[in-house]
Amino acid sequence: MIPSIITVTAIATFGFIFHQTTGMYLYDAVYQVVQQPLEKVAQSLPGILLLMFVAQLFWVIGIHGNQMIKPIHEPLLLGAITVNMSAFEQGKEIPNIITMPFWDVYMSIGGSGLTIGLLIAVMIATKRKEMKEIAKLSFGPGIFNINEPVIFGMPIMLNPILAIPFIITPLVTGTIGYFATAMGFAGKAVVMVPWTTPPLINAWLSTAGSMGAVVTQLGCILVSILIYLPFVKIASRRAEQAQLLAEQQQIANNA
Repeated sequence: MIPSIITVTAIATFGFIFHQTTGMYLYDAVYQVVQQPLEKVAQSLPGILLLMFVAQLFWVIGIHGNQMIKPIHEPLLLGAITVNMSAFEQGKEIPNIITMPFWDVYMSIGGSGLTIGLLIAVMIATKRKEMKEIAKLSFGPGIFNINEPVIFGMPIMLNPILAIPFIITPLVTGTIGYFATAMGFAGKAVVMVPWTTPPLINAWLSTAGSMGAVVTQLGCILVSILIYLPFVKIASRRAEQAQLLAEQQQIANNA
């Protein structure tokens, strides 16, 4: 109890002195000095791509990337969609391109790294039974943007071949989504939909029925497949070579 009283008293005293000295409340000062610059960064294409890049790096080394950057990106993107929702309700121009739904609709289709493209690429480009089985098992969760099964099952984690498209793909699709929205082809997000909402449906709902957003997201899925395809082929060949080498080694040991 005593530590709580001391802490509250100290903070209240500091806040009072700060207000008397500057004429500003401490909350407003923090907002202007910290949050406003961060909002400008998050609303820029380079800024959001940097955040995604960092998240993907964490995933590759086995750490939940979204959780690591959540304290930074989520408050900013949720604040942006809140502003958009308010403007939409009032019939005003929608100000923000980059919001929480933008992150989900264009940069996390099927989960982090747009692994829905990886699953389809696996079904197209390889005959490896184990890879196809993992892809099949991952499709169900992937429809709802849950992709831990493929990240840790394929795996993508600590896999230098699949890590490359896993990092690159959301940066490419995020850029596509940004310019499609900036040019007016895709509508800006004005509805906060759950992150587990399936692809195409989330694009439609979050933009209040923009077909341009749906088409853009579909285009992003196709791009993700094209990016993953060559890496899936390389990974498949490497797996076949490793299996062949293991079989030859076993024959040599048995001889």
